[in-house]
Parts: sequence; structure tokens; C-alpha cells
Amino acid sequence: MTSYFSFFGENAGLLLQITLGHILLSVVAVVVAVVLALPLGAWIGHLHRFSFAVVTVTNVFRSLPTLALVAIAIAFVGFGFTNILIALVVLAFPLVLTNTFTAVEGVDRGTVEAARGMGMTGPQILFRVELPSSVPLIMTGVRTSWVYVVATAYLAVFAGRTDTLGDVINDQAGYGYAGVMAAATVSVVLAFLGDFLLGLLERAVTPTGLRLMAAQARGAAVPVPA
Repeated sequence: MTSYFSFFGENAGLLLQITLGHILLSVVAVVVAVVLALPLGAWIGHLHRFSFAVVTVTNVFRSLPTLALVAIAIAFVGFGFTNILIALVVLAFPLVLTNTFTAVEGVDRGTVEAARGMGMTGPQILFRVELPSSVPLIMTGVRTSWVYVVATAYLAVFAGRTDTLGDVINDQAGYGYAGVMAAATVSVVLAFLGDFLLGLLERAVTPTGLRLMAAQARGAAVPVPA
């Protein structure tokens, strides 16, 4: 255990460098996945159509091994950042798409009809009613995708990237068991830290009314002592 703790002090510069690279890759992958999946999922959920297509696409994407995607992408984009980015986006995309579609489609129909009765157009209903009501579930998908991406980004070393925690995790011969455990620990911390920060973002963008309703629901679920 002493060597495990001493590894942090002896290799602080290396760990900082590859941690920053790991964060950059993970953030870019999640952002790209959200930019692609959120509008598509919201649109499909708003129309209440193509649910079979969503389920099919997400199941196909989830069944693809990330390392296999890295190998396939080599033939098209070669080694490097773009290669591993594509693989991580494919990993995160179905999580965001499914949650967004489910959240928007599940918005109370009475609320939607009331908004339509007030003269709101389709886009207005989507942006003013459905999406605000869907924030908690959408953010759950984003938070889950972050954890998955951070936990998988170490495969970047197989795509020719040498600036992620995978440089140490995949090199036990060079850094020893202590190094592998230290890098893995940093990866776990990044996953939890990112999830925490996204939770704060979720709270900030969730409409006050929804937060109050959730708080009331939690309070109602707590039994009152006799």
C-alpha cells in the first residue's frame, strides 16, 4: 500500500497531464453526444413516433464493443483523437437519446393539451412545456453517459492517444500494480466528481415548480410518526 500512495507523489506531474487529457476527451465526447442525441430525442418524443426506431438504434449501439469500434475506425480515420472520440460518442449517444425521448414523450398529455389550447405552436410546446418538464430525466441520461465515458476513455491508448489515464492503466509492466491502481482511482474520482457537478447543473436548470413537486413527493413518502 505504501507504493500505491507514494506513486501519487512521485508521479504527480504525469498524473496531472494524463488526467487533464482524460477530462478533455470525456467532455468532448459527452458534449458531442448531447448535441446529436438531445434534439433528435426531443423531436421524436414530441411527435410520439418512431419509438421502435429509437429502441432499435439504441440497442444496436449498446451492443457494439467500444474496443471493436476503435479497431474499425482505424480503417476510416486512422489513429488519434477522432478515432476514440467516435467510439465514445457511440457509447454515450444511446443513453442521452433514450432518456430524452422517454422524458419528452412522457410529459403529461393534459398539460400539453392545455398549452395547445392556449394557442401555443408545436415548437413552443416543445421548448416551453415539454423540455423544461423533461430536464431531470434528460440530465440522468447525461450523467450516466459521463460515467460510462470516463470509465471507458482509458481505451484511447489503443487508438494511438497517449494523454489519458489509459497510458498507465494499460501499462502494468512499466508502472506496476501501484500505478495501475492509482490511475484507476483517479478515473473513479473523475466519474463521481463529474456526476456531482452535473447534478448541480441539473438543479440549476430544473424549473422551480418541478423541484418543489419533487420535494413534496419525497416529503409525502416519509411516514409521519404516530
